[in-house]
Amino acid sequence: MSPPGSRTLPDASRRSERSRRAIFDAALALVSENGYAKTTVEGIAARAGVGKQTIYRWWPSRAAVLLDAFLDLQARAAEAAGGGSGSEIPDTGDLAADLKRVLRATVDEMNDPAFEAPTRALAAEGIVDPDLGARFTAALLEPQLQHYARRVEAAREAGDVDPGTDPRLAVELLVGPLHHRWIHRTLPLTHAYADALVDHVLRGLAPRD
Repeated sequence: MSPPGSRTLPDASRRSERSRRAIFDAALALVSENGYAKTTVEGIAARAGVGKQTIYRWWPSRAAVLLDAFLDLQARAAEAAGGGSGSEIPDTGDLAADLKRVLRATVDEMNDPAFEAPTRALAAEGIVDPDLGARFTAALLEPQLQHYARRVEAAREAGDVDPGTDPRLAVELLVGPLHHRWIHRTLPLTHAYADALVDHVLRGLAPRD
């Protein structure tokens, strides 16, 4: 309890966290509503109810704000789904079922407007900003690819795929077509498409007699 006559000082860390959360929410909302090109640091600050200088104290650019906001969104979504951002792909002993489950979840995320707009913005900005692209890959894409690779490697050790299988190459055969269809919007992303990808790839990886 505080001594009589004393005044409790505001919790700076809590205030900073509230501001950070408001900035993240504002950045994601504006990108979804207006697109990345029309999203500005000034707009994010106004929506979040903070000064522009607050944003620049923590981030060098709107792209950096959006990246951290998106990584936070991913972490919260993973936690809500019952796993952490570093959760491995469950190994039930059925490689096809395990891969279909995670690819279907990826399709759902890619089709979710809350994820689609910031992901497209970051993917596009990462092409012209190599540093941002490298950070996006290191913080999000590479860990996800490693989860897939470890699951394929476990299947190789169990004899469920050909012993000469390169786990990383197998992963790229799975997720590459998915991202190609999503980026270029050639055809709809569906669970059926995810399942077909798994079936086609695993036929190619089946153990040889």
